[in-house]
Amino acid sequence: MDDTILIVDDSPYIVDGLVALLKRRGFNPVASHGGDEALAYLATEKPDLILLDIMMEPMDGWETLDRLKADPATKDIPVLMFSAKKITPEEAEQHALNIEDFVSKPVNPAQLLEAITGIFTRRSAVMTEARDAKDAGHDTGLIDEYSALRKSIEVDRNLLGVLKKACDMKNPGREVPPEDLAAIQKLEAKIQIDELRLKEINENFSKTT
Repeated sequence: MDDTILIVDDSPYIVDGLVALLKRRGFNPVASHGGDEALAYLATEKPDLILLDIMMEPMDGWETLDRLKADPATKDIPVLMFSAKKITPEEAEQHALNIEDFVSKPVNPAQLLEAITGIFTRRSAVMTEARDAKDAGHDTGLIDEYSALRKSIEVDRNLLGVLKKACDMKNPGREVPPEDLAAIQKLEAKIQIDELRLKEINENFSKTT
């Protein structure tokens, strides 16, 4: 295993810890101590995955994400966000399409490694499925939609779990703010719609194979 993972965090302590962890697991970690430094690295190098902290200065993680996704040369690099800051429903809705997963700080090593492995496994599976569908003569637009839905559903499920945890919805006596509850219900509805559409596409593929 030699996948290159760019770690972006303005805390040297956290960066050093993650570098050591990922090296022990056979990855090739690269340290970056802020958004500007990360973008400078990405101008010449293309890692297999980016671990990106949200709470950084002067450029925070969301701005860094927007800038790297706006660049055709880096927009397809998967990004895993991590932060001690609770992600808001607005942030989840705005950035869900551009991230692969979200892990909360303090980073649990097992959870982080599971998220990283999940990202690589999903992307490999989607690429294989898309190639097989293309070889079977399926419509390119439908294949692209299928691939996007496979990622979107999983990311949205993960974000939904993060939002529910942030709102402490497992606590029966916890009153969730109406705007947060509305955002959670909206995300649940989106997942349901996407799952139905994915099922339709799968049925279409099955009929023509």
